[in-house]
Amino acid sequence: MLPNKIIVLDRDGVINEDSDDFIKSPEEWLPINGSLKAISLLHRAGYRVVVATNQSGLARGLFDEITLALIHGKMTELVEAEGGHIEGVFYCPHGPHDGCDCRKPKTGLLRRISFEFQADITGCYLIGDSIRDLQAATSAGLSPVLVRTGKGQKAESQLFKAGFPDIPVFDDLLDAVVNFGLLQDV
Repeated sequence: MLPNKIIVLDRDGVINEDSDDFIKSPEEWLPINGSLKAISLLHRAGYRVVVATNQSGLARGLFDEITLALIHGKMTELVEAEGGHIEGVFYCPHGPHDGCDCRKPKTGLLRRISFEFQADITGCYLIGDSIRDLQAATSAGLSPVLVRTGKGQKAESQLFKAGFPDIPVFDDLLDAVVNFGLLQDV
């Protein structure tokens, strides 16, 4: 059992449908089938669910902080309507070339989660859909899990080359939650 029972989820491609054109409004934010139920199951199993997401659309001027807050408000409302709860949403507002320490695969977001929750998240799970999610997880001492939704199928084809031959892979978030043993103690 994880000491702090915190689980970190990437957002786009894990919880909601991803878009190469970015998710720029609450209307564009659409949950992946089963993801809200998965978060509800995690919450009911005693996990503190936290989201860590790169949001370079802010740096690109595609949306502003208020719109991002509305998007996250929609996400948390839908999760709560399903009986779940998201303890916090942590995001990197920078672009890929801004040189920040919070854009995954760097670990700044994960360090911030640890600090904000006053918890050692070493060994906790991070579920993502990209190689950079897996890299951030392992660099910060978390256990990475890959889902095939979003960019996950592409990432799965790169696992061996990227140095992740033994990462658990699931079809989607609900599959990971139900079939990876995360609910054993319910």
